[in-house]
Amino acid sequence: MLSQQTIDVIKSTVPVLEVHGEAITRHFYQTMFTAHPELLNIFNHANQKQGRQQAALANMVYTAAMHIDNLAAILPAVRQVAHKHRSLGIVPEQYAIVGTYLLQAIKGVLGDAATDEILAAWGDAYQVIADAFIGIEQDMYSEAANQTGGWDGFRTFKVAKKVQESELITSFYLIPEDGKSISSYKAGQYISIKIQPAGQEFTQIRQYTLSDAPGKPYYRISVKRESSGSDRPDGVISNYLHNHITEGSLVELSAPAGDFTLDMEDPRPVVLLSGGAGITPMVSMLNTMLESDDQRSITFLHASPNGLSHAFRDHVSQLAQEHVNLNAHYCYTSPADSDLENELVYKQGYMDAAWLRQVIQEPDANYYLCGSVTFMRSVYAELLSIGVAEDRIHYEFFGPKASLAPATENV
Repeated sequence: MLSQQTIDVIKSTVPVLEVHGEAITRHFYQTMFTAHPELLNIFNHANQKQGRQQAALANMVYTAAMHIDNLAAILPAVRQVAHKHRSLGIVPEQYAIVGTYLLQAIKGVLGDAATDEILAAWGDAYQVIADAFIGIEQDMYSEAANQTGGWDGFRTFKVAKKVQESELITSFYLIPEDGKSISSYKAGQYISIKIQPAGQEFTQIRQYTLSDAPGKPYYRISVKRESSGSDRPDGVISNYLHNHITEGSLVELSAPAGDFTLDMEDPRPVVLLSGGAGITPMVSMLNTMLESDDQRSITFLHASPNGLSHAFRDHVSQLAQEHVNLNAHYCYTSPADSDLENELVYKQGYMDAAWLRQVIQEPDANYYLCGSVTFMRSVYAELLSIGVAEDRIHYEFFGPKASLAPATENV
């Protein structure tokens, strides 16, 4: 428990964190990695280069300060991050390192404005928050290790099959090298894959959604080849998987994790909305419902540039023909001639409110949303505009969490 004086001091720093939060987190990561380069075996280098991790941590610190007098309010966010930490293999000892360099960063950026009183208050507050993470993560480690087929840390898997799903996305079917059973999971969860590419000093860990229903003797991940753009470098691990990992290759996996999961108990209809590689958790959810003979009405909506980049199109379309409770519709921004000839495009352009009203026959539903941040911001805003309640919209980010505040960008 924090004293009222400590709470008051932390609250007083909220305006400062709003302005200087990202400067503090940039300073934090730079000094911590300089002193502890071994931590580069854990952190996503691409997210560091793009500033996504710094922004996410700054938002987390700011939110914690805002709710320091009621930390229960941020427990959902804590649990979401704790899932990622468990999947990455974060251990309690590393929290002490983070605390040391976070306080140094506050002092380094704020200078004399970071008084001894402020630093002491943040030291106390950080310990309370760290203890909450550690406790939750210890429970998650125990659960992952003790269930049937479970394990602790990373386990060696073999690529049993490699299947190209589109011009950008390839599926990898992964079976345990030891031949023993594997733990089940909930549709929407992910695994972490750990690889050290040849010639690279550090291991790299990436998290990929499981793209099939649970209960199989394998895990399937479907990975998009990430190419460089104006705001991002080539995806080191996605390209390595596509170019160098073949059938028979060995990789290291942590047990499934994540809190973006399909609610199998709620009887309401389900609407699955995805863009690009965001289709992977939606296919897992779709397969799970249909394989369990779920009779709920399902609407499957996917946005892609065209059929060449659209993974699992034939699979979903075939399921829609076989199951009367499934309706599938696609949006293509740049349809190929073959798409138009085969009448596979239900809408040219972006998902908008008018189209969503047209294709969602039962709006009193649970909505699951996954894709790029730009895609999700736009679709989230469109869903709100047609009267969907915020608590009915569930979403997942690939990478650090960001804001889904309504934006003006197109999908």
